[in-house]
Amino acid sequence: MPSVSRSRLIAAEPDRVWRLVGDPHGLARWWPRASRVEDVIGEGGRARWTLVLATEKGKPVRLDYRATGSTEGRRYAWEQQLADTPFERILRSAELELELEP
Repeated sequence: MPSVSRSRLIAAEPDRVWRLVGDPHGLARWWPRASRVEDVIGEGGRARWTLVLATEKGKPVRLDYRATGSTEGRRYAWEQQLADTPFERILRSAELELELEP
């Protein structure tokens, strides 16, 4: 399965970064093309939510996610729910993981 890895150095305290990336409500503040987050249910490694993105033409696209793991202050992992969506035709899975290092 193909995978992509990215690394970024952020000049901020890890706990400040975690408050932004460790909560689905914060995704719209930093995720490319994200316009809003809806229907957040649960928290931490048990959360589910819908991320609404805007295409280049401004059309809203809804993506449903489920958290798959969380280590407070260090790691947050989630996967896109693909069943019965247009993405099911082109993706076998879509898993994301953020890991913070001091």
